[in-house]
Amino acid sequence: MASSSPAGGSAQQSAKSRSGQDAIDEADAVAVAALAKALAHPARVKALQVLMQRENCIGCDIVDALGLAPSTTSEHLRILKSAGLVVGEFERPRVCYSLDVEAIAPLRAFLDALISTAPPTRPPQEAGGEKRSDAADHPGTEREPCA
Repeated sequence: MASSSPAGGSAQQSAKSRSGQDAIDEADAVAVAALAKALAHPARVKALQVLMQRENCIGCDIVDALGLAPSTTSEHLRILKSAGLVVGEFERPRVCYSLDVEAIAPLRAFLDALISTAPPTRPPQEAGGEKRSDAADHPGTEREPCA
């Protein structure tokens, strides 16, 4: 389900931004945002964890694992299905859910690119220590203020 840039590359290989860092095209940005939105609730993350531990799972098992009302769990699963992260197959009278691990590809490519281009993290500043600017910590990284 990973989108491609017009040149046929992945989100990680699409056009370069003005700063020279990897950028993603509009379609990949929409896909990444939709996946992030689907993951933006602890109950949905927990539901995915339940499904990661099993090849497939019936809805009532997920309800039990989440400890939420069946209707609330159903809504969370609907959101995960809409994002393509979860597949639900009817096995009357139940629905059997499973993960679609390929659906996470656009988000993974974006996060991999983000991690690979992020500046090194600084250790926490000690109390009473002298404050330094980012430019002092990373020579050559002076930035213009945002407009």
